[in-house]
Amino acid sequence: MLKKWLWGTTLTLAIAVTGVLVYYGYSIVHFANSISTASTSSSSTSNPQADPGTETTTTPIPKWEGKERVNILLLGGDSRGDDAGRSDSVMVASIDPVSKRAHLFSVLRDTYVEIPGHGKSRLNAAFSYGGAELTKQTVSNLLGIPIQHYVYTDFIGFMALVDAVGGIDIDVEKDMYYTSKADKHMYDIDLKKGLQHMDGKTALQYVRFRHDATSDFTRTERQRIFMTELAKKLQSTTSLFKIPEILEAVAPYIETDLSPTQMLKLASLGFDINVNEVDKQQIPPNTLLTNELAGSAQVLGVDKNKLQAFIQNLFEEDAQAEQQ
Repeated sequence: MLKKWLWGTTLTLAIAVTGVLVYYGYSIVHFANSISTASTSSSSTSNPQADPGTETTTTPIPKWEGKERVNILLLGGDSRGDDAGRSDSVMVASIDPVSKRAHLFSVLRDTYVEIPGHGKSRLNAAFSYGGAELTKQTVSNLLGIPIQHYVYTDFIGFMALVDAVGGIDIDVEKDMYYTSKADKHMYDIDLKKGLQHMDGKTALQYVRFRHDATSDFTRTERQRIFMTELAKKLQSTTSLFKIPEILEAVAPYIETDLSPTQMLKLASLGFDINVNEVDKQQIPPNTLLTNELAGSAQVLGVDKNKLQAFIQNLFEEDAQAEQQ
């Protein structure tokens, strides 16, 4: 209860905050419903106390109750609108809801893997064969962990998100240049070395560049760097006040099998994570990689058993840190 001697300023603040929460709450619920491919039986999924005839929700964002590790596949597609394309970026966000420790794995797209129902091929081919669901199954089999859900976006969605948060500051380590007639120069890359404020277009160039000696290895490293900076920006006070605008901007370009309720809970869990302490890993690590030939094409081989043992060791370290 509000104490009478504080009622003047506190009541005014409470009214203002309540209005903001209602506004944001509706925006988040509306966004979750618009991008989810998971079936929802009724409006009670996102707000069990809401009146079905109203469009406003006042239910607080629910907390994540589960104790088991949550593994989410993050897919960036290279579709240009005319075909499904292949997965240009494959990442796994793994969160321990108990210890609040998180990992961000960049899975090399040229890893030679068994794709269920299609034999062995590069990992990024799984998306063209069976979309996000088949990619989720393939990555789960490779890493030896259950991947419960996926989030997918394409080039346009990525650019929309970066623009919606107001851009990201990145220190570019070197000049980057690439041009392609195949895309009618829509996705050419031309970046200069040094600190710069990136909008959606330049950010896409940064995370896609791989035309140097280390190719996909440094590209996935840049993606992990960028995702960390993006997460920091999303957790900032400025972005919190822009949540409705951000969600509206990216909703048309994102697809996920998370239900609206799961998204709300996951968002709550995400804000408990210290972004600066997220462990970022290339998967498979260099120490486990072998160069192999698939026909005449060079691919990246890996001993799946050793890779899975590597992943489990990381998770065991999380558990041990929690006990200390």
